[in-house]
Amino acid sequence: MAVHKGRGFACINYPIGMNLGGDPSQALVHSTPDGKFKVTLSSIDLGQGIKSVGRQIAAETLGIPIEDVYVDTADSDTGPHDMGSFASRGTHRMGNAIIRAASEARAQMLEAAAEKLEVDASDLTTDGKGNIHVKNVPSRSITVEETAQAAQFEQGRTLAGRGIFLVPLSGVDADTGEMTPVSCFAHAALIIDVEVDDETGEVEVLQINSAYEVGRALNPKLVEQQLIGGAWMGVSHALYETTEPYYPDRSHGPQDFNTYLMPGPGEIAPHHISILERPAPDAPFGGKGPGEMCANPVLPAVANAVYNAVGVRCDSLPITPEKVLRGIRANGGARPGGRA
Repeated sequence: MAVHKGRGFACINYPIGMNLGGDPSQALVHSTPDGKFKVTLSSIDLGQGIKSVGRQIAAETLGIPIEDVYVDTADSDTGPHDMGSFASRGTHRMGNAIIRAASEARAQMLEAAAEKLEVDASDLTTDGKGNIHVKNVPSRSITVEETAQAAQFEQGRTLAGRGIFLVPLSGVDADTGEMTPVSCFAHAALIIDVEVDDETGEVEVLQINSAYEVGRALNPKLVEQQLIGGAWMGVSHALYETTEPYYPDRSHGPQDFNTYLMPGPGEIAPHHISILERPAPDAPFGGKGPGEMCANPVLPAVANAVYNAVGVRCDSLPITPEKVLRGIRANGGARPGGRA
């Protein structure tokens, strides 16, 4: 009996969002009297960081400090319409909607400041620190807070904006029917090294090496943590998790979260990531977002690594020790060196 090492590779070309009805996202942006801005969305943050990235996008577009922006994703009944948090669409679709809404709110803000400073709005700029000043004349300035107060209590002006993003309709080739269903793709390649025990059938992940092309990493730390967490969700789907009911006998299957199998801290292996930035022209500041491709290539890479280690090709998930042992026995023993 022996432990065999294997290496598996997989790559992915992942479409961002979908094209159902243009896949719309809407955003609303408005100022409070103290110069803070609220971004209202109806697509929730599932842990992917849309609140943080949304704040960055809004602050950059408005030209104000990020701490002066708040993102509200609380209520889909009263918020603007959105297709939802799925299909890796958050950064791309919602980010574009936020840019449009924030741009309109910024224009209103500059108009209000221009009235106070008695200049044309086109002569004004923001410094990202909470001030609006005349271009090339920094001494002539007004704060964003003062502008918001003047707008709402003196000018009767609303500092607000509305934004919607739709995927442009694709042309259709009359002869072939060919079209472009999505506007951009993200890409990844991943290598996993494993050990497989041919006596117990157990699979241990030793390390992961990956490269992800995400457009532009708008928040590099969030991107890195999402890629790491998503990869381990993929490992969990590949080797541990199952909702098989085991009817009529559930004595060996998961019945609740106390018996639901998933990897713990002791199973986590080193993950080396290379983040490749190739800004997408139709994405908010070039960022596509990692989304679901964090986990997707992990599953086939694990399956390929097991095959490379012992020659067993598993075609159903999870790849349990029982399935590995059955495969080894059916092959008359382990067959190291199987190629993916």
